[in-house]
Amino acid sequence: MNIKTRNSLLLGFASIIWGISFVVQQVGGMELGAYTFNGLRMLIGALAVYLATFIFDRKGYSSKPASPADRKMLWLTGLACGVFLAIATNLQQVALNYGGSTGKAGFLTAVYILIVPIFGLFFGTKCRWNVWVSVAIALAGLYFLCIRDTFSLQTPDLLLLGCALTFSFQIITIDRFGGKCDGLRLSAIEFLITGIISLVPALLFEIIPYEGGFGQWITLFASGKVWFTLLYMGCLSCAVGYTLQIIGMRGLNPTVASLLMSLESVFALLAGVVFLKQTMSGRELFGCLLMFAAIVLSQINFSRRS
Repeated sequence: MNIKTRNSLLLGFASIIWGISFVVQQVGGMELGAYTFNGLRMLIGALAVYLATFIFDRKGYSSKPASPADRKMLWLTGLACGVFLAIATNLQQVALNYGGSTGKAGFLTAVYILIVPIFGLFFGTKCRWNVWVSVAIALAGLYFLCIRDTFSLQTPDLLLLGCALTFSFQIITIDRFGGKCDGLRLSAIEFLITGIISLVPALLFEIIPYEGGFGQWITLFASGKVWFTLLYMGCLSCAVGYTLQIIGMRGLNPTVASLLMSLESVFALLAGVVFLKQTMSGRELFGCLLMFAAIVLSQINFSRRS
């Protein structure tokens, strides 16, 4: 198995984890508030990845920065990725809190599959014609998958477009600089920064103003559902999922990588069918087929001769 195939599979596995995370959040993740939930799951993810570095260092799969310049690159890249991830994830949660539909959120967030290749042109990253066609097919698939009623832009939708734009910055940053850093350490720093940033508005808007005060707020953690959700989102969605993103994007065209990651919308729907006994309409099934067709088309290199 060559590196590109392996990394494509890693991104596919990450999209499965993220897809299931939509179900987990729906079951028990929103009891803490959007900012608090984001902040705590990111800090749990940072701790999980940090502990994993000790094991991977001994196995030779990861290593400390070799020089002060490498250490500076690691922290600057982690800082940038953490800021972008914090803005993107919190914009998404706030948009949902303001009444944005989950279907439209899935569609508008995944618009990064169009933004990434456009931004990539400014950095000299070109795409083959079939990748551009794949982007168009994937956007059509996402529309059938996520949009059930007439489409119109409301205030939450503008926040979701900002989320997609910021996710694009995160993807491009990883593409440009992630290959120069140790993947595990970069993930840990990214989650640490995202967690700290998210807890600032959590403290101001969710914890301090909580009805009943801090003593009443802390009782939320007596729920096993809350801990299950936090641990799944922290250890799997963050620690495993985003680390697979950093490792899997190496050697891949960022547009192809974004197409693979957009499959989370498909797996979110399938997870709802399996775990929540939801039903899939013919429209949604057609959207899934278009998404998978786009992924297959993007992986074909038509420049090769038999």
